[in-house]
Amino acid sequence: MCGIAGWVDWERNLESEAPVIQAMGETLACRGPDAEGAWIVPHCGFSHRRLIVVDPEGGAQPMTRWLGSHPVTLVYNGELYNTEELRQELRGYGHHFSGHSDTEVLLVSYLQWGVEAVGRLNGIFAFAIWDSRFERLVMARDRLGVKPLFFAPRRGGVLFGSELKALLAHPWVEPEVDGEGLAEVLGLGPARTPGHGIFRNVYELKPGHLLVADRKGWATRPYWQLVSQPHPHDLEGTRAHLRELLEDTVARQLVADVPVVTLLSGGLDSSVVTALAQKAYLESGRGPMHTFSIDFVDQALHFRPTEFVTNLDGPWIARVSQYLGTVHHEVILDTPVLDEYLLPSLYARDLPGMADIDTSLLVFCREIKRSATVAVSGEAADEIFGGYPWFRLPEAIWADTFPWSRTLNERLKVFSQQALRLTRLREYVQDRYREALAEVPHLAGESGEARRLREVAYLSMTRFLACLLDRKDRMSMYSGLEVRVPYCDHRLVEYVWNIPWEMKRYRGEVKGILRLAAEGWLPDEVVWRRKSPYPSTLNPTYRETMRRRLVREVLDDPASPLRPWINVEFVRQLTDPSQDIANIPWYGQLMGTAQLFAFLIQLNAWFRDYRVRVVAD
Repeated sequence: MCGIAGWVDWERNLESEAPVIQAMGETLACRGPDAEGAWIVPHCGFSHRRLIVVDPEGGAQPMTRWLGSHPVTLVYNGELYNTEELRQELRGYGHHFSGHSDTEVLLVSYLQWGVEAVGRLNGIFAFAIWDSRFERLVMARDRLGVKPLFFAPRRGGVLFGSELKALLAHPWVEPEVDGEGLAEVLGLGPARTPGHGIFRNVYELKPGHLLVADRKGWATRPYWQLVSQPHPHDLEGTRAHLRELLEDTVARQLVADVPVVTLLSGGLDSSVVTALAQKAYLESGRGPMHTFSIDFVDQALHFRPTEFVTNLDGPWIARVSQYLGTVHHEVILDTPVLDEYLLPSLYARDLPGMADIDTSLLVFCREIKRSATVAVSGEAADEIFGGYPWFRLPEAIWADTFPWSRTLNERLKVFSQQALRLTRLREYVQDRYREALAEVPHLAGESGEARRLREVAYLSMTRFLACLLDRKDRMSMYSGLEVRVPYCDHRLVEYVWNIPWEMKRYRGEVKGILRLAAEGWLPDEVVWRRKSPYPSTLNPTYRETMRRRLVREVLDDPASPLRPWINVEFVRQLTDPSQDIANIPWYGQLMGTAQLFAFLIQLNAWFRDYRVRVVAD
């Protein structure tokens, strides 16, 4: 994985702008600690930071191929999982390769098929190509949006970068946020509307989209979309096809010239990935797979079952590791570490995030990086197979809003009248929800609960999952660790999208069809275990630490930049230790009162450290 940044300008010579282009790339050094490169011609400048995973010598970037006197140059962040198939097909067209990197295969694919090459790619990617034949910039992002890419059209050109910080390093991009950008952060945060870059005139290239820009202007278009159609298989055929897809997907994602490990929580999703990875490793003679898990000091002492978290992961992790024969490593965190890394996790995201859920992942990734460069994760199975409570609880299924954010009325109390007037927060959230519903590709003739569950699945895959993929990418890449997500393979996503819900809920279980497919790979008690989410600390000292910090840094500081945007009196009531405030999640399953405090601390630091200015529309 890598970090990419660039500046294309048809009105000026960029050869004198090397320091700016270099500065944009330097902001992404964490994403690519192993090497750096730059390429600048009169109207285009690219910067690249590299994390070496495949072909150390042959995969250097920016990479250029010449067509006569015309260079075609690529900067790329990602990993292709069908590299060898594409290489063999391209050799059939007469192309030659100097190394074995997927970077070279991607560039040659563009030379052969042009922008249509992106539809042939299986992988996670964000890339930019300068085609000097047409003085054209081409950018693309993978289908689910695993790898990030932001851009900003400016003064006869386009700026782009893997992260917002790369754009903010350019003098033309100001840290200004209008009412809509503020509404994204306050009303939808830590999620975002796809395509929204928060800062004024900054955009995210949407998942599954291309951008083409030339002297005439720029435009984006989708190259991939979900298609609803009748499911072709019965139950046994579905089970067999799922097993085939999962085995192939995981095996493809183990390819690397550096150590690969898996993240193991003891739940179904990560256990399936680990079982298939261990099987592939042993069959190829690479020895046992190393697995990593995370937990918190005194977690068992403070644990109380809820509808979201039914049991602790620790015993199940040990059971799976022992059954599969992996070499397991456990990372144990405590409250002081979560406090220490709260702001680094903000700087990794460039936006307020998921509090200790981000912070713990950041520290976890840093620990894994000590012994590995690539990890494989079970992210996305819950969105694709329907594992969350909002896929089974009627009040969540039929909620007339984003089902993971049903406490908007409570959230509105947190913010000041000034903030509410500028953002129209209630209306804004509802408008974004209605826009998302309008995108859903419904199946003809589908009605009732099946129709609504298709909507919930679409919302989850395009909005909630996007937030988790942002989190996974930023926390891992801030640590120089590449994390792969097999459940985001588009072939698997397309297939599962059309499996009927009565089959997805086989035996009345959430993700029942995945459980059926997993039988024989894992012990039955693991296969049919009720899901627990990514662990969040249950230690009451974390809430107290966040409470004290919020009071000190925001409520008691007249110079706090957040104070004008929050209802100080109401937030102070929330922080009153004598009040028994119900710990109801205000976002997702895990973000309760302690996480709200942490979010506000991050929001205050975001205003301060990014020098954010709120401007009227």
